[in-house]
Amino acid sequence: MTMTLFLVRHAAHDNVGSFLAGRAEGIGLGAEGMAQAARLGECMKREAVNAIRASPRMRTRQTAEVIATACGISPPEIAEALDEVDFGAWSGQTFDSLNTDPLWRRWNTMRSLARTPGGESMLDVQRRVCALIESLCESYDSKRLVLVSHADAIKAAVSHVLGLPIDFWPRFDISPASVTTMVVGDWGAKILSLNEIID
Repeated sequence: MTMTLFLVRHAAHDNVGSFLAGRAEGIGLGAEGMAQAARLGECMKREAVNAIRASPRMRTRQTAEVIATACGISPPEIAEALDEVDFGAWSGQTFDSLNTDPLWRRWNTMRSLARTPGGESMLDVQRRVCALIESLCESYDSKRLVLVSHADAIKAAVSHVLGLPIDFWPRFDISPASVTTMVVGDWGAKILSLNEIID
């Protein structure tokens, strides 16, 4: 049994990098993001994928829908385990504002021992994403799946497979509209590619 997972970070929303979108409602793709999603669709079409799952956020659903249409497969199913980190009170705040918060600085320094205000820890995120991957392995033997999610959720899965402490999250990037490829089998799991940018 071998399953291939394409971990796709959603395409960019209009103000990516200026504020923490988190689980705030109504944040969708702009024109640039839709163009990125179209390129992802063309890329995934060449991979002969069988199914697609997406985080419930609007930006991930839109990205996944474009990919599913391009691949000619069933519409994406929503997987709560792929959701963005629950940032609690931080969702929607600008990074300029967050940088004045000592808890935000602790979160970005030592995520293994930090929790978002009213939200979850990175270890919580890692547990839910890895549990989903485990359940998909049981249901989709020898299939090729696209999972459309968020940077931190993908980083949590990659860190688990590579045996990296969760505090090493800044040591690699997961860019908007990037693809990270993972193979899972009875022998374990490995990363085939990391943060591939689709031009």
